[in-house]
Amino acid sequence: MASEPGKGADQHGEGEANPAGRPSGGGEVDPATEAFIAHRNLLFTVAYEMLGSAADAEDVLQETWLRWTGVDLDSVREQRAYLVRITTRQALGRLRTLGRRKESYVGSWLPEPLLTTPDVAEDVELADSVSTAMLLVLETLAPTERAVFVLREVFALGYDEIAEAVGKSPATVRQIAHRARAHVAARRPRGAVSPAEAQGALEAFRRAVETGDLQGLCDLLAPDVVLLGDGGGIRQAVLRPIVGADKVARLLAAGLGKMAAGSLRPAQVNGHPALVLRLDDEIDTVVTVRVDNGLITGLYAVRNPEKLSHMHQETALRR
Repeated sequence: MASEPGKGADQHGEGEANPAGRPSGGGEVDPATEAFIAHRNLLFTVAYEMLGSAADAEDVLQETWLRWTGVDLDSVREQRAYLVRITTRQALGRLRTLGRRKESYVGSWLPEPLLTTPDVAEDVELADSVSTAMLLVLETLAPTERAVFVLREVFALGYDEIAEAVGKSPATVRQIAHRARAHVAARRPRGAVSPAEAQGALEAFRRAVETGDLQGLCDLLAPDVVLLGDGGGIRQAVLRPIVGADKVARLLAAGLGKMAAGSLRPAQVNGHPALVLRLDDEIDTVVTVRVDNGLITGLYAVRNPEKLSHMHQETALRR
C-alpha cells in the first residue's frame, strides 16, 4: 500500500515523500506526489470542515492519496479541482458513517480542536469557518448541504465544480447552496467578533477562574449562554447542554478548584483565542467560546482525550 506523502513518511520515515517534497530514496519527486503535497493543507481543510474531526480528515486524505495514485494525470485538466473532488466524495461517505457514530456518542459531541498556525487567524473568513461555533452550525446541515456550503462559501468553487464533486446537476447545487446559506445565516453567530474582543472575554474568564470570582464569571455570561462539554464517555463532562447564566455559573463554580489547581493558558485554537487547561503537564480540557456583543453566549469544553492529539502541534489550514 502506498504511503500518503507528509503522513506516513513523517511518522515512520518509510513513505514515498516527506512533507518538504523529498522522496525517502533521495530521487526526484513524481508529479502525483508533488501535486498532492502542494494541495495537502487545502485538502485537509476541506475534509475537516466537512467532518469536524481531524482524525477522520486524516483518514480521508489517506483514501484520497490512494485513489490519486491510480489516476492518469494526462487526463486531468485541473489537479486542484480533481483532488478536491476526490476528497469531497470520500468525506461525504465518511460524514454519513460519522453521523451514525454520533447517534451512540456519550454526551454532547463537539468538533475536534486544532492548535492552528498564526496565519489562520489572519484569514478572517477561514477562521470563522473553522470556529467551534460555526462547525456546530454546520453539524445541523444534511451531508450534501454541508459539502455544497463549504465548497461554495469557504473555498469559492464554481457550481459546475461542486456539481461534479457531489454528483448533482449545477442547477440542483444552486438550490442546495441557497437553502444551506439561509439555514446557516439563521444560526451562525450574530456578528463578527474581533480577535481582541474574544481575547478580552477569555482573559476575563481566566482571571475569574484563577481568583475564584463567581460574580465576575456571572458578569461575563449572556443570560442565554449555553455550555457544552465533550468527554466522550472517557472523561467526566456534562452530558447535556447547560443553558442559562445562573446554571452555567454554578457548574463552573463547582469546578473552580480543579481549574485553579491546573495551568490555564491561552492558545490559538481553530483560528481563535482559546484556553487550555493542563493538569500534571497533560492537556485536560480545551475551552473555546462564542462571543456576542461582548458576552459569552457559547462555552465549549472538550475533554475527550481521543480528540486532543492535534493540540500538541500546530496545524496549517488553507483555502
